[in-house]
Amino acid sequence: MKRLVEFTLEDASTVLVESEEPDSRGGPVVRGGGPIDVVEKAGMGFEAAIGKIKPVAAAFIAKMRDLSDAPEQVGIEFGIKLGAKAGAFIASADAEATFKVTLTWKREHL
Repeated sequence: MKRLVEFTLEDASTVLVESEEPDSRGGPVVRGGGPIDVVEKAGMGFEAAIGKIKPVAAAFIAKMRDLSDAPEQVGIEFGIKLGAKAGAFIASADAEATFKVTLTWKREHL
């Protein structure tokens, strides 16, 4: 079920994010819900939700920098989903998450 989730920013402004979450209320599906069902307040602020992803990126970068021949540049690409209850989480297409990691070494030719 798609819904809008309202996240509060650190400056007290808000941002609406479209989210697809299962309907956890249970019972039969009723069409034509009232306006109260349109926007759901997030359980945490936007920065706090995004902050949950920071350790994942930091762990990747730290491990790549620990290589014996560490790259000069590390790039990580992954999808992020936002949900009212879960905050930010790594998106997956199926039962697995996909990370695209790019490592770059620049060598001067002798």
